[in-house]
Amino acid sequence: VQLQAFGGGLVQAGGSLRLSCLASGGTIGYNAIGWYRQIPGKQRELVAGFRSDRTTNYADAVKGRFTVSRDIRKNTLYLQMNSLKPEDTAVYYCKIVRLGRDVWGQGTQVTVSS
Repeated sequence: VQLQAFGGGLVQAGGSLRLSCLASGGTIGYNAIGWYRQIPGKQRELVAGFRSDRTTNYADAVKGRFTVSRDIRKNTLYLQMNSLKPEDTAVYYCKIVRLGRDVWGQGTQVTVSS
């Protein structure tokens, strides 16, 4: 399976963006899948995602502002980001766990201006 993330961009603080992660060559099904982000010089961190038991988990920094969802028919994972803050600026990646292996998509840049 390959993942392609898109939807990033430049937005003012308080604005919204919706990221999409389209899978090809395989289905996302109900595998563990999620969004991560990375700031230069820092480790990649989980933002939001679905566990293998279909429950969701969110980083404390985004709870109440971001919502993760998926459309199995469209084979796509989404991240709705509201009330964006400058500290949300990062490269956002999607990742799926398939057959015990992590598969990463390419990143999409999100920049929030103050």
